[in-house]
Amino acid sequence: MSKPTFAMLCCACGAEQVVKSEMAEKGWRLAFSRPGFVTAKNDSDVSLPEGIFVRTASRSIGQVRGTDATRMVEELAVQLAEHDPNRRSFDQLHVWPKDRVPIGRFGFEPGVDEVSKVVADEVYAGLRETWVKCDAPNRIAQPGERVLDLVLVEPSHWFLGTHEADVWPTRWPGAVQPVQPVEEPVSRAYYKAAESITWSGFDMKPGDVAVEIGSAPGGACGRLLELGMRVIGIDPAEMDPRINEHPNFQHIRARGGDLPRRQFRNAKWLLVDSNVRPDQTLTTIENIVTHRQSDFVGLLITLKIGEYRAAPLIEKWFQRIVGWKPQQVHVRQLARNKCEVCFAVTMKSA
Repeated sequence: MSKPTFAMLCCACGAEQVVKSEMAEKGWRLAFSRPGFVTAKNDSDVSLPEGIFVRTASRSIGQVRGTDATRMVEELAVQLAEHDPNRRSFDQLHVWPKDRVPIGRFGFEPGVDEVSKVVADEVYAGLRETWVKCDAPNRIAQPGERVLDLVLVEPSHWFLGTHEADVWPTRWPGAVQPVQPVEEPVSRAYYKAAESITWSGFDMKPGDVAVEIGSAPGGACGRLLELGMRVIGIDPAEMDPRINEHPNFQHIRARGGDLPRRQFRNAKWLLVDSNVRPDQTLTTIENIVTHRQSDFVGLLITLKIGEYRAAPLIEKWFQRIVGWKPQQVHVRQLARNKCEVCFAVTMKSA
């Protein structure tokens, strides 16, 4: 008889029901859940759940509650010893809180916060001699490393689990990219662009031409310029002066669908993140990338869902993009996405 699998997942607040529905279809029985956090059991020894809205997935080991951090860490050590009597140490320790509110509400952004930093230091100090090899908690993991995960459902309620790092989000603490801007970003779109570029695996190089439709005020353009690219921003609205005055930036005050195709000549990368209905956005992109003069290598397309119960529409959008005959399409709700998803579309080899 196969050994059951226990999983703990993090997602954006509001996405729990979509995550639960996808898991139930694959034989998972749901257990404890809170906004932004779901646990489940599968009677077989299976891979961890995957899905568009699953931000992190770990094999659950146990949980502790309390108000004395020292005792809670001691209890974690006991649970680890029961889980693995051979005491194989972990390469990394990641500690983060579940999302407490929807992204953007009251300025909330996901990821490691001050409370989880304090807890991470306590846990690291208590476990490092026996259970963790890293020189500090919340380092970026390397592919193949075993990661010990600690999710703060509440400051006094911790869930313990483990996963193996492979693709980029699994390497970041809480699947939130640690990024240090050169200067204060124009808007939070900077972080969305940074995450989407890394997650996609697109080989964007200095000197490449990138186009962003819906560029104002310039957060994403700031990241592209920071990477040394030549950037064309398309938006009827004004750009932030810091972006507009950059020597590698050109602003075209128009809507993407209104421009002649020659405006996109020699461009390799296209980013789209505008407050327009998804079907209209896809029509604009389709007319650009299926034109005979199009030479795009990769597309990063953010589409607004509006509300999570509309998530079934994603499959329709996916199939429409497949109709453009790309080499590859991936879709994910990035950690920095609100109620929206990002499509990474590889049109051809770089």
